[in-house]
Amino acid sequence: MTLEPSRDLGVGPAVPPEPLGHVLSVRGSEARIGLPVPSFSEDGPTTVGRFLGIRTGQSRIIGMITEVAAETSETALAYGCRAVARVDLMGQIRTAADGTPYFQRGVRKYPAIGDPAMVISDRELALIYREEDRRTITIGQLHQDESIAATVNVDDLVSKHFAVLGSTGVGKSSGVAVILREILAARPDLRILLLDGHNEYGRCFEARAHIVNARNLRLPFWMFNFEETVDVVYGGRPGVAEELEILAELIPIAKSMYSQYKSPSDRLGLKKVDPKHTGYTIDTPVPYLLQDLVSLIDERMGRLENRSSRMHYHRLMMRLETIRNDPRYAFIFENANVGGDTMGELLRQLFRLEPAGKPITVMQLAGLPVEVVDAVVCVLCRLAFDLGLWSDGMVPLLLVCEEAHRYASVERAVGFAPTRRALARIAKEGRKYAVYLGLVTQRPAELDPTIISQCSTLFAMRMANERDQALLRSSVSDAAANLLAFVPSLGTREVVAFGEGVPLPARLTFTELPNDLLPRSDAVGASLTSERGGDRDALKAVIDRWRGATMSHKPRLDDPLHEGEGGEPGPLSALRPDTALDPTRFRILKAHPDPAGAPLPTRRGA
Repeated sequence: MTLEPSRDLGVGPAVPPEPLGHVLSVRGSEARIGLPVPSFSEDGPTTVGRFLGIRTGQSRIIGMITEVAAETSETALAYGCRAVARVDLMGQIRTAADGTPYFQRGVRKYPAIGDPAMVISDRELALIYREEDRRTITIGQLHQDESIAATVNVDDLVSKHFAVLGSTGVGKSSGVAVILREILAARPDLRILLLDGHNEYGRCFEARAHIVNARNLRLPFWMFNFEETVDVVYGGRPGVAEELEILAELIPIAKSMYSQYKSPSDRLGLKKVDPKHTGYTIDTPVPYLLQDLVSLIDERMGRLENRSSRMHYHRLMMRLETIRNDPRYAFIFENANVGGDTMGELLRQLFRLEPAGKPITVMQLAGLPVEVVDAVVCVLCRLAFDLGLWSDGMVPLLLVCEEAHRYASVERAVGFAPTRRALARIAKEGRKYAVYLGLVTQRPAELDPTIISQCSTLFAMRMANERDQALLRSSVSDAAANLLAFVPSLGTREVVAFGEGVPLPARLTFTELPNDLLPRSDAVGASLTSERGGDRDALKAVIDRWRGATMSHKPRLDDPLHEGEGGEPGPLSALRPDTALDPTRFRILKAHPDPAGAPLPTRRGA
């Protein structure tokens, strides 16, 4: 083949290599390159995934091969070609006025028929993925050349939202951990709230993470708005219209009552307050006492003579008493008003406004009651947005939502509608107030497309489901959408990255984390298969934890239901629900003390 003249761009060898092929046709952002058979470069065969450079004028257009096929047309044969490569055009390498080469996304001048094409050099590939004038993080290595770091522009990644998509077992959680660790290092001003649905990220950030779980979470009920309160009271089921009217009328009065009393001695009786003049609405986040609300309901019920009307009040009182006494809801109702108005303290802890070396909060959701998880996620998302809104973006905040399809389903009848709205609000308006969103899901087809469409950077890992791939194709507007054909065949930790955060759509491999930093559920590795007798006691401990999770009073050591062998009190019989177990031997390590420092309660009447 003839050697085409070429101008040195300063990023390749002084003498340009012999062209690998020639342009046969151009259409939009796609070109067809004729290739000889066999077609080899110094780095091996020319096949799918390789980058090619097309010389046109004083610049070189960069494209990626997405398809290779045999060719028998007369045009191809005239150029001595027996195969054709379909190339997606992505950008071009140009030369600045001072002679320095640089890469520019997009194509200004398209190639002509017969323009030579060749495999780009390592130096050109490094130039494409090097962004010296922008703040970048390194999350892995390029698939085309493992010696070249895969970098992401951290500001574009965070401020324009991102999503990590992939099936179970492809290294999705590890990839998320790598991204967040790098963001923490590059953006010390940023605060991160990670919604951890499976309690697997606690170890990934070492001492930099503030862990919040069912044992130490204090999310008082008065921080919930009306829709969230109803979801908790009715356990995720639709509320009764008559009872909702009662709550909507009396909650503002209960809030006004709390604000009027300065000390317990002032609470001598119920004051008559006109709800129209309290100044509070059902959604105003100010403290009130549940016992005040119950007393108001009881007072109203005493005035009624109609039995059917009284039953609505009675049932509502019973619902409130039931959830207040349920130990699973202790993080909402227990000590909810201790310390008075704790809203500022709660925001400081959750969103690390005073980080003390821990700029990320890992919110472990697995230990919370299933019935209220959606409401809790809704509260956290709403608080994150409102904090940014009313502080005018005082502290940049990144909300990362694991298993996002659970909380923002495409099916309107599935899940908790206010949670979907809260996430959609952050996706659409959050960047105006420095509140950013990171989505992680294994089923993007089940995620609200309005939300995922707001994510400007996508990391697509292996997905075999056709619906998931179809949604991904509809979400990618880049000229390199054909890269999605690689998604079903990606290996573990491999990912195709698109969007604003990366210089070019690229196939890369996430950095491998040390074993002690890998995301892993604390329950993994537990076993009851040992033949030692102690494991019988361990099983009793498990049963005690199981039962104790729904008991308002813990059993005594001498309770016959919890005796050990031979009638003696079992050594594990008083195990609290929050006792830690050694995951390797399933033995007791320690029992976490009661947060209030109180001794274990005994049964009533003991």
